[in-house]
Amino acid sequence: MQNQKIIFVTPSFQSFVKNDIRILSEEYRVIVNHYNWNNKWLAPAYMLMQLFAVLRNISGAKFIIVSFGGYWALWPTLLGKLFGKPTYIILHGTDCASIPEIGYGSLRKPLLKKVCGFSYRMASGLLPVSDSLAITENTYYIKGKTLQQGFRHFFPRLRTPHRVIPNGIDHEFWKPDPLCSREAGTFLSVFSEAQFILKGGDLILQAAEHFPHCRFYFAGLDRPASLPPWPDNVFFLGKLEPEQLKSYYNKSRFYFQLSIFEGFGCALCEAMLCGCIPIVSSVNQLPDIVGDSGYVLLGRNAVLLQEIIKKALASESTPELQNMARTQVLSRYTLAMRKKNLLSFLRS
Repeated sequence: MQNQKIIFVTPSFQSFVKNDIRILSEEYRVIVNHYNWNNKWLAPAYMLMQLFAVLRNISGAKFIIVSFGGYWALWPTLLGKLFGKPTYIILHGTDCASIPEIGYGSLRKPLLKKVCGFSYRMASGLLPVSDSLAITENTYYIKGKTLQQGFRHFFPRLRTPHRVIPNGIDHEFWKPDPLCSREAGTFLSVFSEAQFILKGGDLILQAAEHFPHCRFYFAGLDRPASLPPWPDNVFFLGKLEPEQLKSYYNKSRFYFQLSIFEGFGCALCEAMLCGCIPIVSSVNQLPDIVGDSGYVLLGRNAVLLQEIIKKALASESTPELQNMARTQVLSRYTLAMRKKNLLSFLRS
């Protein structure tokens, strides 16, 4: 089985993408196709290079997998159709969304939306990492307004079948450290500078001012240059290596995932596996991931967030919630489950 060749196309190498490559490599000879698609000036050159790369490798390939919808999915899906090779697109979030108010979502850009729509039609199947990426209603972002999102909403005539295969997290690495002392009143969130508004960084800063006795950590970014003065109890940790991040998960009592839109929430699951109590926004799959192990913010409102923080700090069920958080992820989102579901789908 390992001699069977497949083509894996990806624009980036997040941890969940690397996990998929490792999973597939156990059964197939994976030919990875990757270019720096963020460089828009070189995108035409990448399109040409990719065309010849896929043509060179498509003979003998069992199938093609594309991670994320985007320009890089155009040639693989079209050539897969022409050469009779099954082609699947793993959908992660931004490829199913359009929120122009915050500059988020591939589908807010007319040309990119057309390319995504064409690729989704040409594909043999779509593999979203959560149900909400097919279609969802967002009432969290703007009070009194419902935002429709998801590829079924933006492409209502799309007939390509889809199968939800959730992401999987390595629970053997992300786990509580019995030697680490968890600090009371500590809150952690993980995202990049470009995601500051998308992930609710502004809300967290507003809340921090009202809880001077607590500590609020931002991992994944240094202090944004455009940020006004912030409270003394806010700390920017920069980009952390996995071991460093695990240490902060184990030091922190609570974890924020206050996204306006979220395809899945891998960092949320990592934090929960390490025993953090989650505080999430009521969007996409986040409340379902959390279950009864944490708190859900129903609207993008700083006052509502402060009320939840007060409730969380006053709760006497903290140890129970920490155990529930890890159990919640273990029961549904392990790496072994992702491997089983993905490989069984491809075998069939």
